[in-house]
Amino acid sequence: MSKKLNLDAMSIDKMWQLHEEISRALSVRLASEKRGLEKKLAQLRREKEMSQSVLPHVPLKEAPRERRKYPTVLPKYQNPNEPSETWSGRGKQPRWLAAALQAGHTIDEFAIGNPESKKNNRRRHRTLVA
Repeated sequence: MSKKLNLDAMSIDKMWQLHEEISRALSVRLASEKRGLEKKLAQLRREKEMSQSVLPHVPLKEAPRERRKYPTVLPKYQNPNEPSETWSGRGKQPRWLAAALQAGHTIDEFAIGNPESKKNNRRRHRTLVA
């Protein structure tokens, strides 16, 4: 089909006939291409099944893992005015700590293992016991 068609000079009937011929040729080629791809796909599936039967311990698809469970983190800082308010040091700072830091306190003053906080606790305990 090396000859060039002059579509401007062609009648509508001839153009429609050409359109139908092209549609038929395209459908035949597409069907042939589809059959070829389906054969390749079937062959790949057979090969995959064969490899799975040879290596049965290899799963087809790994199941998604569960999210790793992180251990609970003990609190590291405590509000001296409200002992129930604690912070582990992870995530956003609590408001009470942020306000105290802005007021000039250091974060070490609020550490639970801080010796000064233990002294305060002992004094309170002594006064309660005595």
